[in-house]
Amino acid sequence: MPIEPASISAYTATTAVGHGLAAHLEPLAAMRPVLRPGDMAEVSAPCWVGVVDGLDDNPLGGDLAAFDCRNNRLAALALEGDGFAEQVAAARARVGASRIGLFLGTSTSGIRHSEHCYQQHFEQGTPGLGEDLRFATTHAYVSIVDFCRRRLDLEGPALVVSTACSSGAKTFAAAHRALSAGVCDAAVVGGVDTLCATTLMGFHALGLLSPTPCAPWSQGRSGISIGEGAAFALLELKRKGDDHLALLGYGESDDAYHIASPHPEGAGAALAMRAALETADLAATDIDYVNLHGTGTPANDQSEDQAISTVFGDSVPVSATKGWTGHTLGASGAVEAVLSLLSIEAGLLPGTLNTERLDPALSAPLIRRSQYRSIDRVLSNSFGFGGNNCVLALGRT
Repeated sequence: MPIEPASISAYTATTAVGHGLAAHLEPLAAMRPVLRPGDMAEVSAPCWVGVVDGLDDNPLGGDLAAFDCRNNRLAALALEGDGFAEQVAAARARVGASRIGLFLGTSTSGIRHSEHCYQQHFEQGTPGLGEDLRFATTHAYVSIVDFCRRRLDLEGPALVVSTACSSGAKTFAAAHRALSAGVCDAAVVGGVDTLCATTLMGFHALGLLSPTPCAPWSQGRSGISIGEGAAFALLELKRKGDDHLALLGYGESDDAYHIASPHPEGAGAALAMRAALETADLAATDIDYVNLHGTGTPANDQSEDQAISTVFGDSVPVSATKGWTGHTLGASGAVEAVLSLLSIEAGLLPGTLNTERLDPALSAPLIRRSQYRSIDRVLSNSFGFGGNNCVLALGRT
């Protein structure tokens, strides 16, 4: 059933590519790589990562000092991008702090801070993790939404979504439901995730961490590159005469095929894409571009390729942007939604970085080199562990 579109009046992202929208556009257009070899002391596996520089040098202070950790530092930096915090302040002045909801996704939250506490006490031979752990304001999932709520001076409903790699995308759907129900008049959505040893070694244990920069859809691809990133958007139900970019629809599914592997035929992914089209009241032929989940693992790319073929055949160009940002996990759905919005606004179809030889077993019409072209409607795919799938339909109305 079609939904009422939600205007996206402001959006921003901070990733390894850069801080803010303008910093992302040139590297995307120029096919300029930014991933670097991982150098975290606790990580023995060779890997490439997407790092946001400067976070170590900018601790949180004042009334927000208790929230100081890498994840919340990244959120603080990202909220300043593209005047986003000022746009939220303007909405707060218009509708009231209690009428703006906050819906954020994360996968690892502030685990890196807990790792540092553990390492310090392990090296000192002392028990416990110490008074500096501050679990509720760093490691716990609630930390990110509590921090952003205070930073933006919001008083409306707030929640954290953690469904692995679909988390950031699902915040758009959750916010739209809250807006439609009249629970709030505006909503800040997004996702934040930062690098930590637990995640890197966890993916290495699963055999999914690539020793070279990830290369989605490529022949001989060997896995993912982890990145860190944050992205935010401001949503309101579309007002008459409003010509902002919009969330046109969304589709969610859970195929529950396997805890860590996608359905081999992409059944859940195809279901989510079709649901996104249905709620947006669009046909497959109305879509100009699909931003793939595109992790670069053999199984995920194969599954998503099958789903694309099922829903679109070979009629819609697709590409994956994780070659720039790395896989930002719980933030990836929001990061890639923002990159999709940027693609629409700039008229840029991003290529697929690092992919030189296409896997002949995959059939989706992959864009390998970035190109300027008019784009009006995009699907952004996000698929997580356990088959937690979310697809966003974004575009002009």
